[in-house]
Amino acid sequence: PSSGSPGRSDSSTAGWASRKRAIAGGISDAATLGKATSRRRPPRSPAIASSSACAADSRETIASVCTTSALPASVSLIPRDPRTVWLRLPVPRDRALPSLLLAGDSTVRQGQGDGAEGGQWGWGDYLAPHFDTAKINVVNRAVGGTGVRSFRAPGGHWENLLALVKPGDTVMIQFGHNDNGARGPLKGVGEEVEERPAAKDQPAATVRTFGWYLRQYIADVRARGATPIICSLVPRKIWKDGKISRSADGHAVWAAQVAAAEKTAFVDLHELIGLRYDALGADKVNPLFADEHTHTSAAGAELSAEIVVAGLRSLPENPLAPFLK
Repeated sequence: PSSGSPGRSDSSTAGWASRKRAIAGGISDAATLGKATSRRRPPRSPAIASSSACAADSRETIASVCTTSALPASVSLIPRDPRTVWLRLPVPRDRALPSLLLAGDSTVRQGQGDGAEGGQWGWGDYLAPHFDTAKINVVNRAVGGTGVRSFRAPGGHWENLLALVKPGDTVMIQFGHNDNGARGPLKGVGEEVEERPAAKDQPAATVRTFGWYLRQYIADVRARGATPIICSLVPRKIWKDGKISRSADGHAVWAAQVAAAEKTAFVDLHELIGLRYDALGADKVNPLFADEHTHTSAAGAELSAEIVVAGLRSLPENPLAPFLK
């Protein structure tokens, strides 16, 4: 859903397109990325300024900017990846504290998490104010344009996130919006496997189901002594018979099935946010979006974050309860 926003200049649109290719691993030229990210950005939101994480500088390794004290004892450096340094993904500010880390797509964090992409914000950008950040780091490492399969590509975003995870941490995972088509996983939660031939911009690959990939995320987090929380994807602003359309057989359902089978905490954002939109009605929901139907505005992201926290509070066993305000 990380499409260009209306009203951009041609050069800005071209820059965003080049950055999207970088996310997919199509660019390794740091100079090209520098040109793509040279435009001025608006000030960061007060909500973001309160987050207990620090952003990585595109010119350095993450560890050299936030100091090694921000990293688990077993990790010294996270190598700079010239394809994605422009994202300025944050790391924990205080290694002595537990961390909440977020993995997801642009509905969780869009671009650099500063609203510069047409006023689009992810709910992860407004989550920190709900926590006592003197007790926990809130680290939003979601990446626009990624899906359950592409986020965990070898040497990519998931490996870098896992390098930050230590025992006692929590990792929230939300995918689904970019999990269709040739780049996406197989449908469902089974053990099916498909061998996909090389395409013009994709190498040959062994592809498994959406649910299979979610199970790998859960296993990886638990292997680090941390707690996974699965979230269903936030709903799009698509109305049907006066209510937000929700799929009865899709990514939200598959996420719920995997969470139940793996005895993993589950926050059903697809339904919780959909119910709130239903109650508000179209006229009040429209200003909550910065594009036609997918990416929220600042107000929409703030509301979604409130609903995320309400979902966390309703869990029978909420590992984040001691840190919520």
